[in-house]
This record gives sequence, C-alpha cells and structure tokens, in this order.
Amino acid sequence: MVVYSAIKTEWRTIWQDKWLRALVVWLPAILFLTMWAIFATGIARNLPVGVVDLDHSQMSRQLTRYIDASPSMAVTRQFTDDHTASAAMRANDIYAMVVIPDNYEKDVKLGETPQITTFYNGQFILIGKLINAAMLQVEGTYNAGVEAMRNMSSGSPVPLQALGQAVPIQAQITPLFNSNSHYGQFLVSAIIPSIWQILIVATTVLAIAHEARGQGLWRWLAQTPCQKLLGKLLAYSGVFLIQGILFLWWMYVVLDWPMHGHWGLLIFAQVLMVFACQSMGSLIYFVAMEIPRAMSFVAAYTAPAFAFMGITFPAADMPIIAKVWRGLLPVSHYIDVQLQQVDYGTGWYQASHQLLVLSSFMCALLLAMGVMLVHRNKALAKISTQQGDRHELG
Repeated sequence: MVVYSAIKTEWRTIWQDKWLRALVVWLPAILFLTMWAIFATGIARNLPVGVVDLDHSQMSRQLTRYIDASPSMAVTRQFTDDHTASAAMRANDIYAMVVIPDNYEKDVKLGETPQITTFYNGQFILIGKLINAAMLQVEGTYNAGVEAMRNMSSGSPVPLQALGQAVPIQAQITPLFNSNSHYGQFLVSAIIPSIWQILIVATTVLAIAHEARGQGLWRWLAQTPCQKLLGKLLAYSGVFLIQGILFLWWMYVVLDWPMHGHWGLLIFAQVLMVFACQSMGSLIYFVAMEIPRAMSFVAAYTAPAFAFMGITFPAADMPIIAKVWRGLLPVSHYIDVQLQQVDYGTGWYQASHQLLVLSSFMCALLLAMGVMLVHRNKALAKISTQQGDRHELG
C-alpha cells in the first residue's frame, strides 16, 4: 500500500516538475531523433578529396577519373603543388589529397613502379578508414586494367586471359550482419542505449533530490523509507521501459533494420537495464548527498559509456582499467544482449551471463538503502537531540 501510494504521488510530481517532465517525456525523443537525423544517410559518399597532378599525362588524368568515380570520394579540387593541397586539407576543405608524381606515365610504360601517395587526416577515424579502403580499391582496379592491357599487348589476345594474368587471385570480402555497412545500424543502435543510460541515472538522482528540495529528505523518509524509495523508483521504471521499447520499435520496425532474435528476451534485458541504472543512480545520490556532487558523479560515471561499450573499439584490447569501468556500466552488458539478438538471433542460454550480471546490479539498490538508513538514523537522532535541547531551554 505504501509503495502504491508513493507511485501515485510521484506521477503527480512528474507533471508538476518541469525538469522531471522533460527528462521522461520530450527530451529522450528529441535526442533520439537528433542522433537518427545525423546518421540517417547511413553511408558516407562523395567525400571531397584533392588531386595534385604533377605529370599532366593521359594516364594521370585517367587515374583522377577513377578516383572521382569511386562512390566514397569526389575529386572536388585539383592542385598544382602539394603545399596548396596541404593548406586546403588543414582548412577541412578536403579530407585527403592524392599526389601523382612526375613522369608517372613514362615510368608505367617502362615497367617501373611509380608511387601514388595519399594523405588524409587520421583524426577523422571513420573518414580516414573510408578513404583508405576506397583508394586501395581504386588503385587495385586501375593497376589491374593497366596490367591487363600490357598483357594483351605482349601476346594475350583474350581479355579474360590477360586479366587473369594481371590478377591471378581475386578476393571476395563479404560483411556479415551489416551487409551494406550502414552507419546508422552501427552507431545509432549503440549511441541510443548509452544516452538512455545517462537519462535514467540522472533522472533517478533528480527525482530523489526533488524530495530534499521540497519537504526535506528525512521528513519524507521518516516513516517506511525503503517502501517510499522503491515506490519512487517504480514510478519511473515503466516510463523508462516504454522509452526503450519505442526506440527498438522505431529502429527495427519503422526503419526496418534487420532483427533476427527474440523480442521478449531483448525487452526482458531492457527491464533489467532500467532497474540496474536506477539502482546505480540511487547509490550515487545517497553516497554524494548533494545534488551538484551527485550530478558530477553521474557525468563521470556514465559519459564514457559509448567508448567502453566495445562497439567502436574492441573490448578485448582495452586496458584493465577500461575493462573494469566497462563492467560497472549496465549498458555494456545490455548492448551485448542487443547485438546477440539483433545480429545473431541467439537464445536465452547465450544471453544468460549478461542477464545475470544485469540482475546483480540490484545489489547496488540494497547498498543504497543501507547507506540511506544510516544517514536517516543519524539525521533523525540529531533532530531529536535538537528538539530535546529546545525543550530544556523552554
């Protein structure tokens, strides 16, 4: 009864407090739509590159056309020297510059190996990866064509035979689980849970802090403290779960991204994820006992989540400190379940380890209640002593 009454009271509080209302209603939707809009294109195309053609020959112009024909690159500028091209790249006018050396055509016809040099900004990791892969493909295709023409001119009249001599082994590379290399499926599906974790932990801290700003935390917790705290958390749990289900529905139903697993298992993992984040949020508040300090802890704890999830950098290669921090983040274990269901379609047994770890975060809630009771008893004892002193003075 106490828990149910606390839930009803908290629902009224949500609609009265504009900050809590924003955190549970419109802010998550805006953040999700913003992340989706940024990566809606899905595939980076026509990245601007510059060409420094020092040869000005037919073959150098042909190589430039090959570069421009690549889906990932577009030759937007041509330069006469590498200094001007370097300045343009530093100004972010182009992402890469390709230097075709002097005597390029002459060296090719003489059977020598001229060097084509490509410079790109390694700070843009994804862009650099795309340009590197595209240039390797362009050079491989162009070199195969040049070698095939050379073989035909030296006695191989059949084009396929000449091409086979030029490229004796052809590799077929097939990406699994994201066949078109869609960056939305790769990044958005991981960014959203990491933002969701931040919102859950921060909202939990602010919801408890609301009582401290209002009637006073210890007056609120004077009677049945654990039931009141549990009711407050449960009032938000359903809302957070609805947010998570809506995110999944948008990504894997509306956008029709591939989903090969069990919806029930994934939603169950979300339930555990919500409880785990609320448990950590409660523990953070009762350890800090001040709103600014607690929110600082929330930022330091949850902000690195995306980097430690193992999506953009393999978790196996992380140093021990990063692995420990990753283990303390509920979203790191949830994202493993999400990947298993979305990509691999595994069952309950394969997800059992991650589900068990998520369940273990409930210990943080028990610890938070213990810390809360210690602070509460000290505060009530102090209040009782002060009231006794006033009575004696009176």
